[in-house]
Amino acid sequence: MDEELLELQKQFEFAQQVKSSIRLSDRNVVELVQKLHELQIIDFDLLHTVSGKEYITPEQLRLEILAEVKRLGRISVIDLADSIGVDLYHVERQAQAVVSDDPGLMLIQGEIISNSYWDTIAEEINERLQVCSQIAMAELAAQLQVGSELISSVLESRLGTLIKGRLEGGQLYTPAYVARVNAMVRGAARGITVPMNLSALWSSLQQLLQGMDGATGVAVDNSFFQTLFNGLVKEVEILGSLRAGVHWTPAVFASAQKEFVDSFLSQNAFISYDSLHKLGIPQPIQYLQSRYPEGIPLFTMFIHPSMIEMLDATLEDAIERNSWIDSLSVLPSLCGSQDAYKILSLCPSVQSALKSNRALIVGESYVLSDGFIKDVFTRLDKEMETSISLSSAAGLIDEKHPTKDSKGGNNSGRLSELNETSTESGNRPGTERGSKKKKGKSAGSTRNSAPENDLDNQEPVPSKSKKNQKKGKDTSTSHVPESKRSKEDGPSVPSEDWIINNILTLVPEFEEQGVDDLDTILKPLANHLRPMLVTSWNERRKAMLAENSDRMKRVLDNLQKKLDESYMNIMLYEKALDLFEDDQATFVVLHRHLLRTIGASIADMLLFNLDVYNKLKNGIAVEESQSVEPVALSSGERNSLAKNLHGALSVKAVALVESLEGKKVDTFITALSTLVEESGLFLKKFDKKLEKTLLHSYRKDLTSQVSMETDPVSLLPKVVSLLYLKFHNKALQAPGRAMAIAVSRLKDKLDDSAFKTLMDYHSATVTLLSLMSASTNDEDDCASDRITAKKELLESLMPTLKGLVVGTSPPKDAS
Repeated sequence: MDEELLELQKQFEFAQQVKSSIRLSDRNVVELVQKLHELQIIDFDLLHTVSGKEYITPEQLRLEILAEVKRLGRISVIDLADSIGVDLYHVERQAQAVVSDDPGLMLIQGEIISNSYWDTIAEEINERLQVCSQIAMAELAAQLQVGSELISSVLESRLGTLIKGRLEGGQLYTPAYVARVNAMVRGAARGITVPMNLSALWSSLQQLLQGMDGATGVAVDNSFFQTLFNGLVKEVEILGSLRAGVHWTPAVFASAQKEFVDSFLSQNAFISYDSLHKLGIPQPIQYLQSRYPEGIPLFTMFIHPSMIEMLDATLEDAIERNSWIDSLSVLPSLCGSQDAYKILSLCPSVQSALKSNRALIVGESYVLSDGFIKDVFTRLDKEMETSISLSSAAGLIDEKHPTKDSKGGNNSGRLSELNETSTESGNRPGTERGSKKKKGKSAGSTRNSAPENDLDNQEPVPSKSKKNQKKGKDTSTSHVPESKRSKEDGPSVPSEDWIINNILTLVPEFEEQGVDDLDTILKPLANHLRPMLVTSWNERRKAMLAENSDRMKRVLDNLQKKLDESYMNIMLYEKALDLFEDDQATFVVLHRHLLRTIGASIADMLLFNLDVYNKLKNGIAVEESQSVEPVALSSGERNSLAKNLHGALSVKAVALVESLEGKKVDTFITALSTLVEESGLFLKKFDKKLEKTLLHSYRKDLTSQVSMETDPVSLLPKVVSLLYLKFHNKALQAPGRAMAIAVSRLKDKLDDSAFKTLMDYHSATVTLLSLMSASTNDEDDCASDRITAKKELLESLMPTLKGLVVGTSPPKDAS
């Protein structure tokens, strides 16, 4: 048998060595293999090698992969493709098939790793661990070039077998090392006597371990300490309570807490939540309620019922005595107003008094008896009545007695005389006169402007009737609005501030007993008393309104009469301004002069009377003024009175005041019309017939004044006004600054001699006023002589000047 086999081997070897007479190319071989596949003679898959000269079956490829993995234990798929000489795609597919069929293999990140490889690695790690006592998983992962999670999962299954150690928090420890750290944790935990955050304890232990192990030591994770600590708590090796996993309260501290709370509460009948927070009790209300169910929780403290009994006795005594008490003065100093209010709500005497309206709680802590509140109201009611009476009386005194500041000041005697002359002819209100006098005071330093300023005080304003011609040297009375005074001296309707101030005056005990925050009690008390005071005031007001109804009618009637007269005057004077329309500078000066004299007088009269009417309408007592002087207000007083009116009336009154500062009389008249209409009054229609009647009266009155005039300076403006009546049939109101223009425009109306006389008189008047303004020293004989000479010159020209107008009749055809 052996010989036959040897013979067959020799024949096979010979057949292989014999060269074939027919050779197939590589292409023919490939085509032949493809044909065999088509004929299904070869019924299995074939894979090309990388060189393309060999075929390999998938089964053979898997066998070669397994052989490489068994030989190396861990190999990359890429390295397998290079060593086997097959495309990477086929290697990856077969590698997945191999791993899926063999549970002892794993394909991780392109590498095939066998369990035998991990066993070898585990043995090496164990040897190293026994030397170092601890190894970081991150360090092992870096050395093996795998993920930390992978190596952790692989080593966990080998702990206790191949690896003698413990895995905690990414670290491998030997049992001896674990026992050592466990002893440190136990000792540290037993040394804690106050609540502590365990994170701080673990940090201290880490520093201690690093100091013991030196630079080679590995940092221990907090979770390792926590695991050991939880085991000790479970085994009752350390006593205490653990909250939220990290807040440790030792049993010895909890015992001390209980003893402190019991002692403090039994001695003081209260304990604050802050003190419990300092003791480390995070939820003091729940803690106290669970231990003392009979206690009462407040906002800042916990009290025993005995404290309510003590306060209730004190409050009952205060209510019986018709007094008041601050409960905070009886309660502990730590007690707040909210706590006091809650305690008061639990006091039987307070609840009974509140139901029967015998007491009132204000400011959360103050208890006021009904008798005390009634006494304060009675005294406040009397004080309010007195204050309002004094306020009205003060207004009457101000109206009757003008202030000294409004009387003109320290001007020269001549200027005072000029102003008296202007007052006699009714040309302007007192405020304008006062302001001009004050200007004259500084004339010594502004000599050039003095003559014109003084001439401003010389214009005649004959009135419709004799009533406005009564003499009054200084009528610039300072009328302070009564509404303003009533706010200062006493409220018409009591305000909160007024009530508070008077309570402090009437009840000084609030300050004497050291009330810390007066607003805490005064504001609520004022709010409680104010409706009662308002009701009392309204009753008085109704009674006063009944008394004021007749007075209101008289005020409106008198105001309508004065308004008719003043409105006719300003309309009459406004007609003459059109003569100067071609000279804008003079035109503006004349308009402003008329606004500041007649316009201001109308506004003052209207605003003052509307203010009086408004007060009477609101039930405020206003005594009738016996003064016959015209009302004169400052700009600020006008604005104050205008703003004190109500609604649309106030808006239109403010517009009237603002129009006085304008440049056109028309604007003032428009604002006056709207205000008069809004106030329920009316303006009399100014027609030709009425104008003719007024001009006749004006001419007659002015002629009489010229005939009787003895003052050479005051004569000039009256004569010029009469000349304008004669030639233009217009009533002219010209200030000193416009007198020269007014005189020059009479040149075409007078003959040369008359015009020369008028111009000479005007020039001499201006010179005289300049000398008087410049003269500041009465002992200057030279200046006195010049003044005397000018006066004599003017006195000599007075008869001639009067002759120009006296005894003449109005022109039949006035231009």
